[in-house]
Amino acid sequence: MPHYSEEYKEKLVREMMLPGGRSVLEIHRATGISENTLYSWKKRYGGEEDEGEQPRPENWDGERKLLVLTETGGLNKQEMSEYCRENGLYIEQIERWREFAIAGTESGSLLTKGQRQEWQRDRKKLCELEKELRRKEKALAEVAALLVLEKKAQAIWGEGEEG
Repeated sequence: MPHYSEEYKEKLVREMMLPGGRSVLEIHRATGISENTLYSWKKRYGGEEDEGEQPRPENWDGERKLLVLTETGGLNKQEMSEYCRENGLYIEQIERWREFAIAGTESGSLLTKGQRQEWQRDRKKLCELEKELRRKEKALAEVAALLVLEKKAQAIWGEGEEG
């Protein structure tokens, strides 16, 4: 498991907290650091204070989430960032709530616990497959580069003579 310096962690969190800054998903894709780790860094280094009795946004009732969706519906990225900072939210949470609201209106019900677990397993498998695909693409690019170099070497020095 890699160890990251406190300065590096804080730098990434600053990038996430800036208006119009990079999202957790963008940083995850660029660095390979898990989204859960990035969220925990964001919570630790983001300057959020515990408000004691205030429920966490994940535990808000549907009415409060709907209110947030209506308030943020017409905001641009910078305004959305400001709104999130003021209300202790993440843009990703609001986007997820919006997706659930749309899914709820289309299917008539949200995912059951079993469906959610299956979705999480599928998502994990998808991440693993994407990681494997990136690894194979890199290997393929390396082999292609070696073939090009081999052809150039043959063109310069000619075919190797066997004795």
